[in-house]
Amino acid sequence: MSDPLLFHPHTYDPAHFDPETRRLLRATVDWFEARGKRRIIEDYRTRAWLADFLAFSAKEGLFATFLTPASAAGEDEPDKRWDTARIAALNEIFGFYGLDYWYAWQVTILGLGPVWQSDNAAAHERAAQLLSEGEVFAFGLSEKTHGADIYSTDMLLEPTGDGGFRATGSKYYIGNGNAAGLVSVFGRRTDVEGPDGYVFFAADSRHPAYRLVKNVVDSSKYVSEFRLEDYPVSAEDVLHTGRAAFDAALNTVNVGKFNLCTASIGICEHAMYEAVTHAHNRILYGRPVTAFPHVRRELADAYVRLVGMKLFSDRAVDYFRSAGPDDRRYLLFNPMTKMKVTTEGEKVIDLMWDVIAAKGFEKDNYFAQAAVEIRGLPKLEGTVHVNLALILKFMRNHLLAPAAYEPVPTRLDAADDDFLFRQGPARGLGSVRFHDWRPAYDAYAAVPNVARFREQADALAEFAATIAPDEAQGRDLDFLLAVGQLFALVVHGQLILEQARLTDLDESVLDELFSVLVRDFSQHAVELHGKDSSTPEQQTWALAAVRRPVVDEARAARVWARVEALSGSYEMAQ
Repeated sequence: MSDPLLFHPHTYDPAHFDPETRRLLRATVDWFEARGKRRIIEDYRTRAWLADFLAFSAKEGLFATFLTPASAAGEDEPDKRWDTARIAALNEIFGFYGLDYWYAWQVTILGLGPVWQSDNAAAHERAAQLLSEGEVFAFGLSEKTHGADIYSTDMLLEPTGDGGFRATGSKYYIGNGNAAGLVSVFGRRTDVEGPDGYVFFAADSRHPAYRLVKNVVDSSKYVSEFRLEDYPVSAEDVLHTGRAAFDAALNTVNVGKFNLCTASIGICEHAMYEAVTHAHNRILYGRPVTAFPHVRRELADAYVRLVGMKLFSDRAVDYFRSAGPDDRRYLLFNPMTKMKVTTEGEKVIDLMWDVIAAKGFEKDNYFAQAAVEIRGLPKLEGTVHVNLALILKFMRNHLLAPAAYEPVPTRLDAADDDFLFRQGPARGLGSVRFHDWRPAYDAYAAVPNVARFREQADALAEFAATIAPDEAQGRDLDFLLAVGQLFALVVHGQLILEQARLTDLDESVLDELFSVLVRDFSQHAVELHGKDSSTPEQQTWALAAVRRPVVDEARAARVWARVEALSGSYEMAQ
């Protein structure tokens, strides 16, 4: 039997989506299953370009259907829309079979961001046509010297006097740069100083003035370095100018970073099937490996962490899709999915790898690539530290100043998430308000470890109100990041509980999950205690916030039974 909380290719039926979405998701799973494990692993090991996969996508209209907003679709194309719920579902499938496939899709999403945010109708038409032809896209933001520091771009555009430019400069870490039909490139004018000189424009990787330098990674992912040499940029190629170009860059990353969490989930799910099956069927000292208490704890911790990743991400989809000018809560939940969920993914893989040990290196297993690829997701679209610092901007309002909002329902409806392409200026984060986080915890006050964790969350609210970082500590990023980890846990728990209520989650699983979160909070509190700049009052608070989870052997046994049942429940066809 398959676990209803995990993706299982043989039983997967996304019945909550419309018929065409269901068909495309199922067709994608079937394509990978027919390709088989041996071929997928061999393509990964030999760093083969994804031509067959992209041909499948083009034939089925996969990217075109999922990534064309309704406003850019034809009257006879009712299934085309930008729907975050089904995009998240496809992220999970791609992660499950291989991050290389997800990456080509992810950077296409990033490349489309500046286009769909633009008022350039010709660019919209061109992008929609390229998608319908099966082309991929690229996002030309990062540079070798400056990284993603868009204040310092060296892509220079010299005006030609007719509304166009000649562009010269290089970009680095640009996925799909070898094959993109359209590359959204960020640069600055040579005749205008400051942010008013920024320009986003569309380039074609097949143009003679576009020079592909190399793939900077040893992978099927083509993470390119390219250079433009006197590249002609017509007025029709210009997507954004001035401050709007700057906002388009940040808002595109807002859209793209959300995809990291569900890709991480897919990786962990496939790896978990392999790890549990191996451990449960390996005999050591006359007993299955899973008979050892520490092995059961590690695998059970991995399982509930993975469930928590899914619950948080699914609920974050609802806030993302319900966002608008007066509801920007997604600006907190978005970096949470990027930072918290992806680092949870690393922990899940590490826990399983501690159990299966040398088996995790074998070239014929999916796990070997999972152990490598899971590391990349926390480092894409801004580092963990950058996103933690961003999360901290919301802490005081979230913990201490709740506002009234209408409840956000589960958002699986076939709607176009058009607000994502009209987010507006990328500023004003300190004014974003949130609904009260406490009712989500109150609803599960009878669950022992939820109640225990609630004590820690209340303590953090007291910390924010009475002994929050002072001005000097506000400049100590090392100290602030420790505070950020504590705040992230409270937000993580909140959305997990909201989704648990909406899905009627087994309370044994929830209780076991929160026993892990109690331990995590205690660990970060101890870390805060040891920071160089922590005050005596903060140190006292930190130790007082340490809690021991509530232990329940019967509950642990029920959760272990779910983990044990994964053994042999899925093996990809060879």
